[in-house]
Amino acid sequence: MNAFAADDRRADGPADPEIHLQVQQFYARQMQLLDDGRAEEWARTFTEDGVFQVGGEAVRGASDIARAARQTVDRFAADGITRRHWLGMLTVDGKQDEVGARSYAVVLETPRGGEPVLRRSTVCADLLVREGGEWRVRHRTVTRDGLD
Repeated sequence: MNAFAADDRRADGPADPEIHLQVQQFYARQMQLLDDGRAEEWARTFTEDGVFQVGGEAVRGASDIARAARQTVDRFAADGITRRHWLGMLTVDGKQDEVGARSYAVVLETPRGGEPVLRRSTVCADLLVREGGEWRVRHRTVTRDGLD
């Protein structure tokens, strides 16, 4: 599977509860890495040939994903903005070592000394694969509400 769109579902049906829990824990760790500014560690949660796609723009390969994430993290840090990603309404479909996961994701931004602002509302659709016993993102498609 080369592309994974927000409305794709794995034909295998809902994943068993243990896999669903593993995926939920994966996202908690993954988003906290990004929000803590650990861009390179966050990028390692993608496969080497992973794709991060927002709208029509795609970044391909773990090293390019790391570079793009580092630029974004550094820009927000320089501007004094703390970002938090919140994922919910997670569905996980698939089998033992490959699943499709879909969630709603919101991004909150808090300027230094300011109040939090809801900056983005999105749908996040991932194709996840298990590598070396750990989940990794092979393809992520983010669809921004009101834009895509």
